[in-house]
Amino acid sequence: MEVSSLENLPPPPGIIDSIKAGFDAVASRIAAILLPVLLNLFLWLGPRLRVETLFASMQNDMVTFWTAIRIPAEDIQRMLEDYGRLSQATNLFGLIRTLPIGISSLFAGLNEPFTTPIGDPIALQVTELNFPLWVMGLTLVGWVGGALYFRSVAWAALTEKMKAPDIVRAVIQTILVSIAFNIVFMAIGIPVFMIIIVAAQISAFLANLLVLFITLGSVLVIVPMFFWVHGIFSNRENVISSMLSSIQLARFTLPTSSLFVLTIFLLSYGLNFLWRIPKFDSWVTVLGIFGHSFVTTALLAASFIYYHNMNIWVQLVLERLRPANIIKQA
Repeated sequence: MEVSSLENLPPPPGIIDSIKAGFDAVASRIAAILLPVLLNLFLWLGPRLRVETLFASMQNDMVTFWTAIRIPAEDIQRMLEDYGRLSQATNLFGLIRTLPIGISSLFAGLNEPFTTPIGDPIALQVTELNFPLWVMGLTLVGWVGGALYFRSVAWAALTEKMKAPDIVRAVIQTILVSIAFNIVFMAIGIPVFMIIIVAAQISAFLANLLVLFITLGSVLVIVPMFFWVHGIFSNRENVISSMLSSIQLARFTLPTSSLFVLTIFLLSYGLNFLWRIPKFDSWVTVLGIFGHSFVTTALLAASFIYYHNMNIWVQLVLERLRPANIIKQA
């Protein structure tokens, strides 16, 4: 009876079908890409928030510290030049792109200076006093914008199938899940990083082998964390229940779900090279911005569709197995 119940099950949601459905959903509700377009245009043509003044104020203390720990003078000079170039290229407005919930951006994290079709952008400087305020303020803006973006994409993807959270609830849950995500990320990432450093001191081969095993094992963490937020926006769940739902989904569908997450990552990351082909001082970059905004929004919509359909399939499997297990035990 258990075998016959499983034979009558519909096939699980397909990866390609989910991605296609995501593109169709965003194409029919194109307003969903508005926030990524606006953020990309701002980071491209808008002012830059630089840290050169902050770096200059810390430079003497850094040199004193490096000298005290006996770093050679030529290495100190090289590091100062590297940090100087980085401070000239860093745009703190990129902090608006928060994780795991945030507005997708083509320019966030791009640490290289570039000009625009309208000339060099205005440069604002942060100082030691206002640096923490800028970081907290931009992060908060990113959380609020991310909540609005994910909510609109989830609605575009699922429409009548979802229980949309109100805006205030969406923002609160976004802040909570973002804090939890960063705590878990640091709790796992810092020890792993330290272990790799220790292994590298012993043997380069041992370090590479360790990295390989960690990469393979990371699937057990990445897949549940990828779907952490989906229950919040599609089922109006709180942070805890959404996390538990993602863990259950990963538990029953790990091979398929890991392949889905890998496909989403490769498409998004790979196409970024295409969107960045035009020079940033050319208006052709507008095409890259719209292409990036559409594709990343469509892939996000596909993840909501996959999550929704796969959860229905998992529940159906569990319901079909439950009577069979009861009879078998009797």
